Amino acid sequence: MRSIWNGAISFGLVSIPIKLMNATEHHTISFRQIHTEDGGRIRYRKVCELEDREVSQGEIGKGYEESDGSIVPITDEDLAHLPLPTARTIDIVAFVPADRIDPLQMESAYYLAASGAPAAKPYTLLREALKRSKRVAIAKFALRGRERLGMLRVVDDVIAMHGLLWPDEIRAPQGVAPDVDVTVRDQELDLADALMDTLGEVDLSDLHDEYREALEEVIAAKAAGETPPETPEPAPGGKVLDLMAALEKSVRAAKQSRGEEGEAAGTAEEEGEEAAPGSASEPEPEPESGAEVRHLPRRKTSRAAEEKPARSAPKKSTAKKTTAKKTTAKSEPKKTASTAKSTAKKSTAKKTPAKKTAARKRTA
Repeated sequence: MRSIWNGAISFGLVSIPIKLMNATEHHTISFRQIHTEDGGRIRYRKVCELEDREVSQGEIGKGYEESDGSIVPITDEDLAHLPLPTARTIDIVAFVPADRIDPLQMESAYYLAASGAPAAKPYTLLREALKRSKRVAIAKFALRGRERLGMLRVVDDVIAMHGLLWPDEIRAPQGVAPDVDVTVRDQELDLADALMDTLGEVDLSDLHDEYREALEEVIAAKAAGETPPETPEPAPGGKVLDLMAALEKSVRAAKQSRGEEGEAAGTAEEEGEEAAPGSASEPEPEPESGAEVRHLPRRKTSRAAEEKPARSAPKKSTAKKTTAKKTTAKSEPKKTASTAKSTAKKSTAKKTPAKKTAARKRTA
């Protein structure tokens, strides 16, 4: 690594000569501006406005523009003699617990290396003191023309420093949180906890920049005169009708991705097919322009009651058929009885005129 700054750490009356080196690097792919008609490079030229000519880098310096437009020249010598104790010193001002530092304040990271053999002893002393106290050091230092705030901590056997934003450079999150009242149920929190536990942890060293890799493939294909690879079709997204159902499906999918298919399948059977969003028994939602979470009313039936129909679904059809047969069998005797009654009435009606005729004859 190449040092970008030389100075010393001021630790009370102890001074530790150090070298500052960048601890991070960016692997982004940069592009050049070209003329689309012929592919020629588009370059920016540095031109002096007074002389109307291009100037070299050696002729360029710094200057501060005042409100009236006049320029005050500032040289590197002026910056080197700033009336600040932190011009060439990382001045430690306090030691605080690490959780006192808001991650929003963190900027660039640097490694601090001991400069020479005499600096090894005080450097090691500060490193071990930070380790044993489980605290971080807050310091001030000047870099690239301005004073900055820094945090010193131990990484392996090295002292690292994170540049920090000043507290007044952090914006207050006003108007960012949802401005509507939202009630989160305990069941939803339980499922969210289960999803977090199922996803578990990840080794950050296994993560990589897939966008950069895909971009490198496109560049290599075009350089070889080949057709760039096509974008894979995105997986079809399910239509989520219920937040609970979405969480349940997420837990099952996470378990399947980790090889817990048996447990996930058991959960699917317990939930039943009716819990899956987008199923035939549920109405499809209208397409919406943005994502929205709908809080559905509580289900009246208990979980056990919901599981029972799902498990005995095949038996329901047989039960219905059996019930239908029984109903038909019961209805037939009723029809026979009613038919017998009507037949009896008809026969009675036919017999009545005969009786009346016999009575008349006797009277006569």
